[in-house]
Amino acid sequence: MDHQGGHYLNKAAALSPLGSARMCQLFLGCSIMALVSHGAGYSASYGTFCMFVWCFCFAVTLVVFALDVTRLHSCMPISWDNFTVAFAMLATLMYITATVVYPVYFLESECPAEGCAAWGYRIAVTVCSGLCCFPYGAEVLLTRAKPGAVVGYMATVSGLLKVVQGFVACILFGALANDDEYTKYVATQYCVVVYSLCFTLTVVVVALTVSGRTAALPFPFDRFVVIYTFFAVILYLSTALIWPIFSFDQKYGTSDRPEDCPRGACPWDSKLVVAVFTNVNMILYFVDLVYSQRIRFVSNSVV
Repeated sequence: MDHQGGHYLNKAAALSPLGSARMCQLFLGCSIMALVSHGAGYSASYGTFCMFVWCFCFAVTLVVFALDVTRLHSCMPISWDNFTVAFAMLATLMYITATVVYPVYFLESECPAEGCAAWGYRIAVTVCSGLCCFPYGAEVLLTRAKPGAVVGYMATVSGLLKVVQGFVACILFGALANDDEYTKYVATQYCVVVYSLCFTLTVVVVALTVSGRTAALPFPFDRFVVIYTFFAVILYLSTALIWPIFSFDQKYGTSDRPEDCPRGACPWDSKLVVAVFTNVNMILYFVDLVYSQRIRFVSNSVV
């Protein structure tokens, strides 16, 4: 018992709906790693990425759950509520990606060379990975901002969109890694600079919020977020126009996919991914800008 007569362990962290969601995350995450290690297997960069997602999310969830149960999160020099909701949003996106990537590259229509047993394990991994998206999504719904409630910035729609924007930017960088042809033109290099600049500022916003340092800034954090989001919309709008022209126009590239382009390492495919997700991020920043006008910012010392 502590000096106030309470318990050292936080029962609500395990018995509440939020605690139940986290225990489901741990159970499914552990099951996935056991299945992959036992018989499903993984290889190449795509398999390594999926395994990293499952191990990383399981490890962080375990730490979050343990700190919440033991109440030790109060000793952490961060804004705990902002951190947990931001991680839950990130984990949801990572699990969705792994759930799509793993079966595409490892789940064939027929039994693989490793045997039908491995094929069954891979189906189980895909199912468990898909199911695990739901408890992480449930955590986001349980911890997001409610009307009239005072919460951290990351629990708002604008804060959650920051996580999605950063994740989409990582997809853009991954696609650019398979396409070095963007260095041919200054215009496409400009697009990469825009992606990098917006991603960096988004990471800074999230880091400041999670660390609880927004009140220490020499300028209003809310004004900075709105102004930055406005310029991000303008910059992404320009790249959404420039990138397709210098990638698919007959004068600079080709509008048709080359027949001899290998699957998983085709520069044309990477250009198409960049074009699609550039527009996705532009829409996300625009929605973020709209919601930013409706947020009443509070100091992180309050939450």
